[in-house]
Amino acid sequence: MRNVWAFIWGGLFSIGLMLSGMSNPAKVIGFLDIFGQWDASLAFVMMGAIAVAFIPFQKAVRQPHPKTVYGEAIQLPKNTKIDRKLILGSLLFGIGWGIAGICPAPSFTLIGLGYYQAIYFIIAMFVGVLLHRKVMEKMP
Repeated sequence: MRNVWAFIWGGLFSIGLMLSGMSNPAKVIGFLDIFGQWDASLAFVMMGAIAVAFIPFQKAVRQPHPKTVYGEAIQLPKNTKIDRKLILGSLLFGIGWGIAGICPAPSFTLIGLGYYQAIYFIIAMFVGVLLHRKVMEKMP
C-alpha cells in the first residue's frame, strides 16, 4: 500500500511541476535571468512550496527521532555549519541548473513529457553523483 501512496504523491508532485512551469527549461532559465527578461512567476511557486513544507519540516527538526507517516526514521543532516563543501556543492548545483535550466526532479518529468534530451542531463547528473562519492571516499 505504501508504494501505491508513493506513486500517487509522486504523480501529484510531477503534475505540480508541469503545471507550475518548473519542468520547462525555458521558464527556469527565464527565472534565473535576473538581469535580462526576468520571469518572477517561479518565485511564487517556490513560496507556495515553502509554505506547504514549513510546518512538517519544523516538526521533524524538533523531534529527537523524527519519523515518516509510516514510522520510518528520517535522517536529517547533522552538520549545521556553512563550510567549503556546502558552498562548492551549491555553486556546482546552481551552475548546472543555470546552464541546463533543469533541476533533478523535473528532469524525470521532462522524459514523461517527451523531452528525451533530458536523458543527457540525467546521465550527467548520475555521473556527478558517482564522482562525488569517489571524491568523498578519499577525503578525510
